[in-house]
Amino acid sequence: MLTIKRVPTVVSNYQEDVAPENVGCGRNCLGKCCLPVSKLPLYSFKRDEFDSVEGGEEDPQISFFDTLVLGEWEDRMSRGLFRYDVTLCETKVIPGEYGFVAQLNEGRHLKKRPTEFQVDRVLQPFDQNKFNFTKVGQEEVLFRFEQSADEETHFFATSAVDSDTKSPSVVAINVSPIEYGHVLLIPHVLECLPQRIDHESFLLALHMAREAANPFFRLGYNSLGAFATINHLHFQAYYLSVPFPVEKAPTRKITMVKGLPDNGVTVSQLLKYPVRGLVFEGGDTIQDLSDVVSNSCIFLQENNIPYNVLISDCGKRVFLFPQCYAEKQALGEVSQELLDTQVNPAVWEISGHIVLKRKKDYDDASEDYACRLLAEVSLSEERFHEVKSYIFEAAGFQEVCVAEEEEEDENVKEDLFKPPSCPSASHYAQGCLVLQ
Repeated sequence: MLTIKRVPTVVSNYQEDVAPENVGCGRNCLGKCCLPVSKLPLYSFKRDEFDSVEGGEEDPQISFFDTLVLGEWEDRMSRGLFRYDVTLCETKVIPGEYGFVAQLNEGRHLKKRPTEFQVDRVLQPFDQNKFNFTKVGQEEVLFRFEQSADEETHFFATSAVDSDTKSPSVVAINVSPIEYGHVLLIPHVLECLPQRIDHESFLLALHMAREAANPFFRLGYNSLGAFATINHLHFQAYYLSVPFPVEKAPTRKITMVKGLPDNGVTVSQLLKYPVRGLVFEGGDTIQDLSDVVSNSCIFLQENNIPYNVLISDCGKRVFLFPQCYAEKQALGEVSQELLDTQVNPAVWEISGHIVLKRKKDYDDASEDYACRLLAEVSLSEERFHEVKSYIFEAAGFQEVCVAEEEEEDENVKEDLFKPPSCPSASHYAQGCLVLQ
């Protein structure tokens, strides 16, 4: 059940009894100077550790969370807070087997914030002198996103940030959006955490996907070295009204040794896709799925292996991609033709949504180009299997060695993305619908 707490209506700036005071630094930012004395909307989600990750049947109605995100995002758009109107960007499905989605966004690379750190180290300390989200104005924040104090979901239109409690997590707009509804989830913003996944933050991201209850809403994560551009912990999310190509790719379930603790999480390997990756799904609880993926990510980042994560299917499936594009680029192993397109293959590109910066590249976009780009992202087969074995060890799994022919027969799944009966894409702005 969702409850919405109402507050007294204020119809005039002079209606408040308390005289306004100058607080914080005067910029109304998300730093320690301003946020602890601020009031922001609060969405608090119910958290039950014993809920199955599968959850119940999806509500045919659009979730309140969905409505809240879209409404607040469009409000910021009407206020002119974005650097460009992403709904005017051309988008098309590239003909071919995979159905890659191409977007022409000629201004994004000129207007987005530049990378301000080394790209050869996955773990780097937070640097308060470089851009970080504490410098963002509160007008870019849609709401706080935190666990409820009871067993219900609540929304407070205004709620004081208690300086005595843990640093708040916030949902804010991405001022250089890739798609409609492009937002950032920033866990515990005042703690100034560097871009590295931990158990608590990843669980928060899964809860966000679950609250949206919309298969067209996905969350993504880029590590440093895998085209994260800001070294302050954050996830990205947006709406795309067609399946990502990776969601449709066949997978092979990996058989694990019996007798090990079983938490219901299954792991599969992507097949017939340009980037090698793993797919995690299931789990007796959402915590189980979160812990397995978090342990895998922690291993990768502690061993300086760049990676990207896609949270799909309302938080029920997670794709993990170890990658090496930046390394190949530094070694001069990427063709000049690919470099000239200026595409940095992060989680959205790897998943099949490719943002192109030049009209010529967009007009000429082909499946062959997309496959060649993504092939440079992927680890070699030998390196991938080596990394996979270490990931399984970190996650508490042990793979059974069986004949490849048996795996083909028993464990291959085709086209896992199921077009939902709800919610309809009709509530999206026309600019975000993809031409097919």
